[in-house]
Amino acid sequence: MKASITVLPGDGVGPEVISEAVRTLRAVGANHAIEFDLREGLIGGAAIDATGDPLPPVTRTLIDGADAVLLGAVGGPKWSDPSSSVRPEQGLLGLRAMMGVFANLRPVVTHPALIPLSPLRAELLHDVDLMFVRELTGGLYFGDKTREMDAHGQWQRATALCVYTADEVRRVVRIAGNLARDRRGRVTSVDKANVMETSRLWRAVTTQVMRDEFPEVALDHMLADAFAMQMLRTPAEYDVIVTENLFGDLLTDEAAVLAGSIGLLPSASLASRRADDRIPGLYEPIHGSAPDIAGRQLANPAGAILSVAMLLRYSLGLEKAALDLESAVNGAIRAGHRTTDCAMPGEVAISTSAFTDAVIARLG
Repeated sequence: MKASITVLPGDGVGPEVISEAVRTLRAVGANHAIEFDLREGLIGGAAIDATGDPLPPVTRTLIDGADAVLLGAVGGPKWSDPSSSVRPEQGLLGLRAMMGVFANLRPVVTHPALIPLSPLRAELLHDVDLMFVRELTGGLYFGDKTREMDAHGQWQRATALCVYTADEVRRVVRIAGNLARDRRGRVTSVDKANVMETSRLWRAVTTQVMRDEFPEVALDHMLADAFAMQMLRTPAEYDVIVTENLFGDLLTDEAAVLAGSIGLLPSASLASRRADDRIPGLYEPIHGSAPDIAGRQLANPAGAILSVAMLLRYSLGLEKAALDLESAVNGAIRAGHRTTDCAMPGEVAISTSAFTDAVIARLG
């Protein structure tokens, strides 16, 4: 089997964790007779420094036609001037738009060995297995924006328009319904229908899709603020959570508290199925660029490695290879291999590459 993968290391710790993820990708390929065509490009701040463009044309060419994209993180204080018209995050938004990815999948699963890392009581964290499905193409992030400045260049007024269409909601809800059908059979839809017209649309369309197409799946609606509280009080009660762009961004970062470290969490952003039956996807750990620890071999590569497992599962349809990689990561954690973010008091932390070594050893 052959697959074309575009690798975009990005900024900060992105190059470190992505280089480790690529090592595991090659190891899995060797074990499962998969030939990967890996092509590397620039995005974000690194691309701005090199070309002045956060998503330069040469990178766009590398992405076009690829089966999947493996991405590090973008951004950092170096490029954080809010008055700048060119920002690293524009590269990420442009990448999502170019690929047509519309559903962001973020699993949050607690590992028994890491439960003490969470600030929540241990008894709340057993059997937590959540799948967030976040809409990626609508909402405030993509709506029209305006800014008004006074004669002295000071901010006076700004707007960001939140827009959703019924079709945008339908397609992401169908992803959630299909996932729930193969899991525990429950979807929780999160919105702010008490105050937002877009959320009223979201709730109405979600209700219709789930009733008509997934009658065997239980559906409940929750307001975003109420869900944020209940997710931390009774996280094991939930299964698949589907929500719009902004709420999904906030809630999935909050959910990292359940796992104990944001460095453990992967993500997949999926496009529509192609004629060759493959689903192009964008795969990345959900953590940021962490420039304060970049280049020091302190970053946890688990989120990036588990993103590779999602790439194998969703874009290439290689379930066995994905399970092997996830099992290897879990085995390394169970055996006590810990990067700094996951080390308990008194435990010796290992480097980014040493954790990957432990994972690859278990792939054999």
